[in-house]
Amino acid sequence: MTDFAIRYGEHVTRARRDGRPLVALESTIISHGLPHPDNLRVAREIEQTVRDNGAVPATIGMIGGELVVGLDDDQIQHLALAEGVAKLSVRDLAVAAARRADGATTVAATSAVAAAAEIGVFATGGLGGVHREASVTFDESADLGTLARTPIVVVCAGVKSILDVGATLERLETLGVAVAGYGTKRFPGFFITDGGFDIDWQLDSPDQVADVIRARADQGVGAGALIVANPLPTDEQLDPALHDRTLAEGLELLAKEHITGKAVTPFLLSHFHESTEGQSLAVNVRIILRNSALAARIAVASTAAPAPLGFAAPA
Repeated sequence: MTDFAIRYGEHVTRARRDGRPLVALESTIISHGLPHPDNLRVAREIEQTVRDNGAVPATIGMIGGELVVGLDDDQIQHLALAEGVAKLSVRDLAVAAARRADGATTVAATSAVAAAAEIGVFATGGLGGVHREASVTFDESADLGTLARTPIVVVCAGVKSILDVGATLERLETLGVAVAGYGTKRFPGFFITDGGFDIDWQLDSPDQVADVIRARADQGVGAGALIVANPLPTDEQLDPALHDRTLAEGLELLAKEHITGKAVTPFLLSHFHESTEGQSLAVNVRIILRNSALAARIAVASTAAPAPLGFAAPA
């Protein structure tokens, strides 16, 4: 084993040994997605939600160049409080490790590392995707390409509504990434229940998702992710009129301040938080807690799945 090999937290090592279901969790929400002190509080709530629903949380991140699957509480606190924590996609992992950096993993990096660790279910808030004006800027999240080649179930509230949702769905189709709505055939819009687009498939229970995992393993066909799009109930979403107004204002600010690339999402999320006087933050927290609970139930349901050919079974 080299200095740069993935390290497993003690609780993840025990879960793998005992055959308990695991749920991968990203760390970008801790260091870049939520303001302090909410980030640390919510990170702990996410992990507890996974435990309360029968699975073991495996928050993934980098501490001093060491890629860890299953950060402990001290490490989570470090990423929540430290300055200069890098935002790591898949392309950044090796460079950041060699530079002994602290880093928080994106959807793409978390998915890739989880699959390498044979963790089959991942809970996040919303996916990255095709940015608005991408036909000019070619700005597209690395999440999409990674999900096309990574066998993992991703439970999310759709694509972040600050992106081009329709174009993102088209790219996911082209890339061969399966998308199913949880209890719906309408694609959710992160802060809002309905993102404005139909999808082909609906799954209504963790057992049905587990059946898809088993079918994929039996068939041995396909190598990409399954996105389980879990919408907020309408009474828990951000007011759609407030959402649309805040988004329009934020997009104007992006253009005015020439903000692009990885800086777009944290900027717009911060703008939403300030402009909605914290309402969007409360919605964001509800999203990730609901998704974590569902992901845990899916991991429990799929624990008995056979050895994977197309998906990594929960370790």
